[in-house]
This record gives sequence, structure tokens and C-alpha cells, in this order.
Amino acid sequence: MITYAYSGRDHSGQAISGEVRAQTREMAVSQLIRQGVTPVKVNEKKDSAEKAAKRKSSSRSVKSDELILFTRQMYALTRSGVPIIQALRGLAESTDNGILRKVMDDIVSDLVAGSEMATAFRKHPKLFSSIYVSMIHIGESTGNLDRALKRLIAHLEVERDTKKRIKSAMRYPIMVIFSIAIALVIITMFVIPNFTSVFAKLGADLPLATKILVWTSDFMLAYWHLLLGGLLGFGFVFLNYIRKMPGQLWWDRNRLRFPLLGSIFERIALARFSRSFAMMLQAGVPILTSLNIVAGSVGNRYIGDAIISMKQGIERGDRLTNTAAATGLFTPLVLQMMSVGEETGAVDQLLEEVADFYEQEVDYELKQLSDAIEPLLLVFLGVLIIILALGVFLPVWELSGVMTRH
Repeated sequence: MITYAYSGRDHSGQAISGEVRAQTREMAVSQLIRQGVTPVKVNEKKDSAEKAAKRKSSSRSVKSDELILFTRQMYALTRSGVPIIQALRGLAESTDNGILRKVMDDIVSDLVAGSEMATAFRKHPKLFSSIYVSMIHIGESTGNLDRALKRLIAHLEVERDTKKRIKSAMRYPIMVIFSIAIALVIITMFVIPNFTSVFAKLGADLPLATKILVWTSDFMLAYWHLLLGGLLGFGFVFLNYIRKMPGQLWWDRNRLRFPLLGSIFERIALARFSRSFAMMLQAGVPILTSLNIVAGSVGNRYIGDAIISMKQGIERGDRLTNTAAATGLFTPLVLQMMSVGEETGAVDQLLEEVADFYEQEVDYELKQLSDAIEPLLLVFLGVLIIILALGVFLPVWELSGVMTRH
């Protein structure tokens, strides 16, 4: 938003002056008129453009920690009785993130224009998920916005912690694989060619392992640009394919079958479903609406379609447990917990227990993954070193033996 300095007269005809923030001069004038001020002069402040440029330069993506902090601050302000427009204006002024500031300014403009809070938040789907917007809507409708924000804070913190655990578990294997790839490129394109020239001068009869290494090195040196272009082209086409249907559904279904990783992906999605579903039910959202919203937020289109099939089963009159069993995604233990929840009328509480169960499973499998990947990488690295050693040094040993005999 831009800051405008104005001068005018109030209802009693007295001269007043001040500042107003709006996206355009016309919107600033309209805002002043709604406040009962007859504007005489409205001009953009000289330093406004400089501030806008500075804020634009500070723009970056909104991290999960920043979104949690924003939600926590909004919770504290609304709980203290601060009007939401005033709260958002204060948060916009205090944040250092240009993108978040612009989003809050847009939301304030929509609220001033008469839009509902949930409608204003829904205009920014890249920042606020469907669950976030739905919780805002429920809180706004029931007058319990602070409770809705408190539940959102807990939900966002769980999401953040899950992502951190996954990144922490995958950091070491990725670093090792990346290091091996760099080492292979250096050896293939720089080390082996030097040995090849030596073998060629000596006219030695090379072993099969050495011939394979030399052929691989020659091929990469001759066609590295085609290999790099093909790899980048394949990556571009593949990423575009899995971003759209039916590629997204194919990818989400098949990544659940990955060795070592597939079960982790599945449990993360099911934990997210269980916790989000429980939160929506606790907030008073109808079960069918909750399933529809949660289906788009589990992070997996295949599991999302299974959740939609659960919704369709409930619409036909089936029990939640029966529709969940029909998807084939839930274990008998989880289904039994759901059934108890339905019988006791405490589905939301049992779903939280299910989410805790899946998150514990994720933690256990991530630890198992780390324990399994490390020896596999070491074995692979050892085999690679043996192959390189045999391919490079076996001819040297043979030549030294021939020279010793002569």
C-alpha cells in the first residue's frame, strides 16, 4: 500500500490533516469519505515510493515459521480484543517479509471494502491452505476466532516439525549420494583419460574392467553436453507431467510403492489426514465438508481420491469405519480405533490418537531408514572403489610384472 498525506474538513467544518494508506489515490479518497472527512488535498508522500521499493526488495517467500508467527500474533491480538483490521494493519507494519506484508495489506483492503475475513484470505491460496481458510471461516462465523487460530497454530507446528524430521533424516544420504556423483564425474572425465593416454603409449592389452571404464570415459567426454541436455529436458518434462492430471495421480500412487520411502510417504499423508480431520470436526465443521476439505490438503492426490470415496460412501449411508476400510489404506488397529470413536461419539479424539500413532510410526521408520541407508551407501561406495581400483591399477600391475620379468 501507498501512504497519502491529506488535508480536508470534518463534519463540523474544521480543518484536519493526516495520513491514510491505500493502494491508489482514488481508494484513499473513498476511504476518507467513509470516515466522514471531506478531502481537499490528497498527495502521495515523497518517501512512500522509496519505502515501497525497499519493501519490494525485501520480498521473499513466506516460510512456515513466519506463517506460524503471523498466526500466533493474530491469535494474541484477537484474544486481547483488538479489532481484526487494526490487528492486521499493525502486523503488516511490523513484518519484514514483503510478500506477507502485501498479502496483509490486500486483506485489510478487502475487509475495509466489506468482504468477509475468510473470503479475503481465500484470495491467497499459495499462502493460506483450504484448511486455514476453513478454520478462519468457522472462527468468524461462530465468534470464536481466537480458538480457531489456536488450533491452526498447533496444526501448523505439527506440519513444520514433520517436514523438519524428514529433512533431517534425508540430509546425510543426499549429501553422500551427491558426493559420490561428483566423484564419479571427476574420475570419469579427468582421471581415467590420463591413465588412458599412458596405456595407449605402452600398447598394453587392457583387462575387460579397464576397457569398460575407458569406454565410459570416452563416451562421457564426447557426449557430455547431450547427456546433460537430455537429463535437464527429461527433468523439465517429468516435473510438468506430474504437476497435472493424470500425471499427478500416477506419481502420487507410485511413490507410495518406493522401497524404504513408500511407507513413510503413506504414513505422513495419513497422519496429516487424521489430525486435520480431527481439527475440523472439533471446530464444528460437518463431516462431509471436513472430508472434502481435508482431501485436498493431505499432499497426495491418490490418498485424496480415497478420502473423497469415503465421503461418497458416507453420503450413501455407510459408517465412517466401513468407508475407511474400503480404501485399503488403514490398518486393522486404526480401523478399530475409528470404530470405537464412532460408537462413543468421540471420533475427533480417536482421530487425534490415530494421528499420534502414525507420527510415531513415521519417526520409527525414519530412524530405520537412516540405519538402513548408511550401510547400503557404504557397500555401494566400497564396490565402486574396488571396480575403479581394478580397472585403473590392474593394467599397471600387469605392466610392472612384465617389466620385472624383462
